Amino acid sequence: MTSKVTYVGGLRTESVHLQSGSTVLSDAPTDNHGKGAAFSPTDMIANSLATCMLTTMAIKADTMGIDLSGSTAEVTKVMQSDPRKIAKIIVTLSMTGTHEDRDRTVLERVGHHCPVALSLHPDLVQEITCQWR
Repeated sequence: MTSKVTYVGGLRTESVHLQSGSTVLSDAPTDNHGKGAAFSPTDMIANSLATCMLTTMAIKADTMGIDLSGSTAEVTKVMQSDPRKIAKIIVTLSMTGTHEDRDRTVLERVGHHCPVALSLHPDLVQEITCQWR
């Protein structure tokens, strides 16, 4: 088992990661009867894409002797209404660590093929931009 989720009321859940004991709260978004006081479930999906991309890129970078520390991702989730679902996730990566085009190509390919990216429905648009600094 990976986690335990408890509905605590007020359109809020608390998730406990069983291995570490860390917790994450989620709230319904303001456009769907919620307070928006924490990540919504769909926010977490969008955020998971970016964190998975950065993590898998960092794993590969480590094997290449490249340090991606300080790299960031800005995430935008675009919802559609009928049916209500995520239509598009926009991720803008701002990357550090290398100035070599070949390394950048390898790392970007790894990011685009991270487990979350590959797990999302093909109809969900993943608009990914990678800027190296």
